[in-house]
Amino acid sequence: MASSENSRGALFMALAMAAFTCNDAIVKSITSELGVAQIMAVRGVMATALIYCVARYLGVTLSLKMVMHPLVLLRTFFEIGATLTFLSALAHIEFAAASSIMQSLPLAVTLGAALFLGEPVGWRRWTAISVGFLGVLLIIRPGPEGFTPAALLAVAACFFTASRDLTTRRITADIPTLTVTLFTSFANTVVGVILIAPMGGWQPISTPTLGYLALASVLVFAGYQAVIKAMRVGEISFIAPFRYTGLLWALVIGIFLFGEHPNAYMLTGAAIVIGSGLYTFYRERKRRSPVAEKASVAPPA
Repeated sequence: MASSENSRGALFMALAMAAFTCNDAIVKSITSELGVAQIMAVRGVMATALIYCVARYLGVTLSLKMVMHPLVLLRTFFEIGATLTFLSALAHIEFAAASSIMQSLPLAVTLGAALFLGEPVGWRRWTAISVGFLGVLLIIRPGPEGFTPAALLAVAACFFTASRDLTTRRITADIPTLTVTLFTSFANTVVGVILIAPMGGWQPISTPTLGYLALASVLVFAGYQAVIKAMRVGEISFIAPFRYTGLLWALVIGIFLFGEHPNAYMLTGAAIVIGSGLYTFYRERKRRSPVAEKASVAPPA
């Protein structure tokens, strides 16, 4: 694949991570004013309306039969779980810490693919996964000193997100991406509305906060589209490591916006997680390269 396409893909991935991280920062900044369920509901209404308009403009099929597919429903369940747990984590732990824990997502996806999809994983990648999760333990520091129970919500969000991604792999291509995204956004909105009363009730929303939520919904949509574009124009093994640029954004935002001061445990744990993830990507590329070479020398059918 041309290096220019890989460069474009890397740029799209970096832009996607910037969009997602800025969205998370906006959400965290208003958790002191609004409850998690209310944020889900209001942001969800805006995002659903935006996605619906884009889908109608592009002529995407919006079929009830498609969204009732068992895998689509399962993916939606995991997405709702990821949203609830991650937003709750953002409300209670440092921004950079939550983002650092989520950097273990590629490791969780590889683990899930090996355990539930039967994908081959050699001892080197098993070692990288184990070391990576030790890095997560270093970030959350289980024990009487430095441990925040809410950090476990970020860990749960990581596994919910990995389950969502693994389920997405099994959804057939005849179900449009925007259809799945629209239904997921709508379902998140409904769950948010249902949980408003038990999770603190409705709070008045100021005009600036409403603007922040509108911006957050646009950033989420832009982030998903950038990820899709990145995966379509570049090699996944080259593009995927650029997801870690999100941690750089998180560290900068945490320091300058939230006044955080990442400690040595968090920085060391994040470095271990990222190093393990990069090694996993490297081993995946090595594993696939013989297959690619055989395909390149095979005679045309």
